[in-house]
Amino acid sequence: MNDKTSEASSSPGRRPGRTISEKARNRRSLMVENKRASIIQAALGLFSQYGLHGTSLDQVASSADVSKTNLLYYFGSKEDLYVSVLEQVLDTWLAPLRGFSADQDPLQAIGQYLRAKLELSRDHSAESKLFCMEIMQGAPLIGGQLSQALRELVASKVEVIGQWVEAGRLAPVDPYHLIFSLWSTTQHYADFGAQVRAIAGKDLSDPAFFEATLASLQALLLDGLKPRP
Repeated sequence: MNDKTSEASSSPGRRPGRTISEKARNRRSLMVENKRASIIQAALGLFSQYGLHGTSLDQVASSADVSKTNLLYYFGSKEDLYVSVLEQVLDTWLAPLRGFSADQDPLQAIGQYLRAKLELSRDHSAESKLFCMEIMQGAPLIGGQLSQALRELVASKVEVIGQWVEAGRLAPVDPYHLIFSLWSTTQHYADFGAQVRAIAGKDLSDPAFFEATLASLQALLLDGLKPRP
């Protein structure tokens, strides 16, 4: 046998069997991720409409176009699925907050955050309503995440806001209450969307109404946050 041929065939990186196996594992991993995502998306729509106890695994399986047995392969119980949905909701909703850093211009950063939160309220209203429902019930299934991961993230951003205030770049304001105000004013348009539509006749899906809402919130909040002489 030719030495180069022998060397090539003995090289771990060139073994056909290993390459095929790696490709197969990658395909399987992608299939698993896609199937989990499909189930979570189906569960989100049902949980946000009927709640945990008003939704059955049979309903979720039917909506996701999988068997109940297949669903339970990916999620051990309805509660496990519900928590996975809420964890994804938290990750989506907190992404803009993670971007706060002390070297940013505070008013610009908060203004951009208001826009990002309104966009989430417009594009992910079901997620917001589901999270609101869980909180109103006392957060029985995600209390741990709130008191640990969420608390740590907020504490780190409270420190950033505190640095802005100490440097005279923001008016004196309690960082926690600022964050709570930013959350409540933006998520109102998702959680109480039906009320907004009934009163205003429009919602955030209307581009003009979206921009008017953003301008109003920025005027209310940013003007109050400008440094005072």
